[in-house]
Amino acid sequence: MSWPQPCGYNPPMSQDLMNVLACPRCDKTPLAAENDVCRCAACKIDFPSVNGIPWMFAEPQASLGEWRGRLQYSLQKLSQESASLESELQNRDLRPLTKRRIERYRKATDAHRRSLQKLLQPLDVQSMHGNHETYLALRTRLPADQALNTYYANVHRDWSWGDEENAVSLKQVRSVLHENAELGDILVLGAGAGRLAYDLHMQTDCKSTTAMDFNPLLMLIAQAVVKGESLKMYEFPIAPRSLEDDAVLRTLSAPEPVSDGFQLVLGDALRPPFAAQSFDTVVTPWLIDIVTEDLSILAARINRLLKSNGRWINFGSLAFSHPDRARRYSPEETKAIVAENGFSDPYVSDATIPYMCSPASRHGRQERVFTFSAYKERDAEQPPRHRALPDWIVTGKEPVPLSPAFRSQAMTTQIYSFIMSLIDGKRTLQDMAIVLEKQKLMTREEAEPAIRSFLTKMFDDSQQQSRF
Repeated sequence: MSWPQPCGYNPPMSQDLMNVLACPRCDKTPLAAENDVCRCAACKIDFPSVNGIPWMFAEPQASLGEWRGRLQYSLQKLSQESASLESELQNRDLRPLTKRRIERYRKATDAHRRSLQKLLQPLDVQSMHGNHETYLALRTRLPADQALNTYYANVHRDWSWGDEENAVSLKQVRSVLHENAELGDILVLGAGAGRLAYDLHMQTDCKSTTAMDFNPLLMLIAQAVVKGESLKMYEFPIAPRSLEDDAVLRTLSAPEPVSDGFQLVLGDALRPPFAAQSFDTVVTPWLIDIVTEDLSILAARINRLLKSNGRWINFGSLAFSHPDRARRYSPEETKAIVAENGFSDPYVSDATIPYMCSPASRHGRQERVFTFSAYKERDAEQPPRHRALPDWIVTGKEPVPLSPAFRSQAMTTQIYSFIMSLIDGKRTLQDMAIVLEKQKLMTREEAEPAIRSFLTKMFDDSQQQSRF
């Protein structure tokens, strides 16, 4: 088996980084390193690097295969969109300005696809595919709702829109620190495209900064720009301010090359691949309310990573959206949970800041952010390793629970499947309602609006166009 090889010059992993990396499967440390590969002797598994960035997922082969699949899907969607735009251009009734806009957008889409292919070459998209059974064995998986392009707009916010949003973000972090605070060795969990981690490293008193995220596109872009490279990439604003803003070619660059001691890692925040008590400061930007794990468990994991009297800094809104209402925590509950897990009472700063306000878009908002700093006062009881999948999926030997949600979904799926079977190009909506009544699934009066709603959704879905 061959792993992705570095593309271009990348310095070897520093000894400082090797000292804190741990196996995300068994927590063994230190790991052996050779030719940009970390090896866990206990698990007998190699963790590769992607362009020199350690790939520290618990199931490196399976996660790499899944990211490749998501990349292929994104590139295919861009190709399909380009073909659709070309078809639109065949319409002779297009206004001149409309034709010009669509021609520009099609060219930008094609150029964007080529840029992605080049940038993501280190992932070696065409080769190995992940083994789903590996995920099952380890009860892990990539978040289903996080695609390669989920946070693509953040790339432009971080490295091309100017400094306003980045400056206020750093100001908020500073607002919960003592003056002249020493941050020591920093870990940024969920670093995204890396700008906050970069600013902390360059503008605060710290020894080193490790920025970790699970998205390879964001990390590869961060790697390039912090080294001093300039990348040309298109932005596709949600609500363009003008015709020319429909697709904007941006130059992504950092104010200056990052200083020594800045490292990137690819991994899962719920299985952080670091040894216990490795960091003086852990920063969680826009993270605690979007992960699937309960805040109390995540707080205990962060406690483990911090040295004695280390500091946890959180930055972002509290938009918990868990299905269980009890887990949609308020600021007061958040503070209490942090204190319950070995931390001091958090010092909080609450402020409204601009968020995702592209200069080329009419779309943007003000966000009320909840920033806190808390010191580690004692060790917290550590939870077991994160398991994203239950035993009845993993082993296949336990009954699948017939939960109320599953029961409702099963009935809905049966009805929708039956409706689909009635579509033959001849029956009307009213004809289909009569069939459902004859099958005693529902009355004609109930069936007709239900079928109409279902077909409306199908029609709307068929009209949707993918966008990066």
